[in-house]
Amino acid sequence: MRTLDASLSDVLGCPGTVGVLLVDAVSGLGYASAGDTGAIGTGGELAELAELVAEQLHEAGAEGELENIVVSSRQRHHIVQVVPRHGDPLLLAVVIDREQTNLALALRQTATQAGKLLA
Repeated sequence: MRTLDASLSDVLGCPGTVGVLLVDAVSGLGYASAGDTGAIGTGGELAELAELVAEQLHEAGAEGELENIVVSSRQRHHIVQVVPRHGDPLLLAVVIDREQTNLALALRQTATQAGKLLA
């Protein structure tokens, strides 16, 4: 298995990617990071956000598990991708410069890279 640092370097190499953080979805414990992590937030904040969104979707009647969260600002897209694994899932948080890529491409690349993280 590749090291997490090498895997996150691959994610950071995607067009427009500014920063990457991999955290435990339940505890918020950070496992690895690359790039400008100040643009992402803390692992605890990401875990709380994912839990809140998942709860609200469930209350609204949505079926299935949360796959990702996308928040866009004028300059950046913030993508939080759920990475399933045995036990608690992980969250791959990626911040992308809007002027250097488009959202559809960024979502596809983030999902692809998330699938490769634990392979």
